Amino acid sequence: MIDPYRPVRTSAGHTVLVVEDDDSIRALLASALGVAGYTVVRAASGREAVFEVGRCRPHLIVLDVMLPDTDGFRLTRALRERGVHTPVLFLTARADVEDRIAGLSSGGDDYVTKPFHVQEVLLRVRAILRRGTAPAPGPAAEPDPPLRYADLTLDEATRDVYRAGRPVRLSPTEFRLLACLLARPERVLEKAEILQRVWNYDFAGDTRIVDTYIKNLRRKIDRDAPALIHTVRGVGYCLRLPPPGAAPGAAR
Repeated sequence: MIDPYRPVRTSAGHTVLVVEDDDSIRALLASALGVAGYTVVRAASGREAVFEVGRCRPHLIVLDVMLPDTDGFRLTRALRERGVHTPVLFLTARADVEDRIAGLSSGGDDYVTKPFHVQEVLLRVRAILRRGTAPAPGPAAEPDPPLRYADLTLDEATRDVYRAGRPVRLSPTEFRLLACLLARPERVLEKAEILQRVWNYDFAGDTRIVDTYIKNLRRKIDRDAPALIHTVRGVGYCLRLPPPGAAPGAAR
C-alpha cells in the first residue's frame, strides 16, 4: 500500500510541508500545490509538523499561525533554535503590523493573510523557492568587496553586518533587504522595485511586507545610532545620512 504522506520527488524537485489544522484549507492547499508540481506533505498540528520536518526535510513550510497545540511563530523559533532554516510562509488572520513583525522576527520568510487566494500562495511559494535556488557552479571568482555606507558594513561573502563596529544579526530576508538598500545608497527605491529585487515577486504583490521588514530592520540597524533608513512617503525607502544632530532611531 502506498503511503500518501511519503514524499515522492517530482519534476519540480521540491517538497512543501503544509501545516494547517483546518481540513478543508489543508486539502485545498495540498491539491493546488500538487497540481503545480510540488510534492506535498501534510500536518495538522505543531507536533506533526516537527515530526514531518525531521522525516522528509521539506524545502518549504506553509505554516498556519493558529494551531491547536502551539502557534506558528513559536514553532518557527523552535525550529530555528534546532538549526532548521527551512523557509517558512505564514498563513495568518493577524493583519496588524506588530503581528506581522512578530512572525517575521521569529524567522519567517513571508506571510499571506487570510482569507487568501490560492494563486497568491502559489506565487509566493514559487518566489521563496526561487530565492533559495543556487546558481550552477562556475569558475572560481574573487568575492565582492563588502558594501559600506557611513558606519554600516555588509559583507556578502561572510554574511556579516556591522553598524558602528557592532555586529548585527539579521535573518536571510533582512540581509537581502539591507544589501538591496546598500547597493544603491542615496537613491530612492520604490516598494515595487524592492519586492522584485528582494522577494522576486514578478506580480503586483502586497507592499505591506516591505513596510514590515523595513520596520524590523530599523529596530536592528538604527536602534543605537542615528537613522540611515529613511521613508520617502508615497514612494519607498532610501539609505542616506541623517541630518546633523539626529537622535538614535529617529527615522524620517
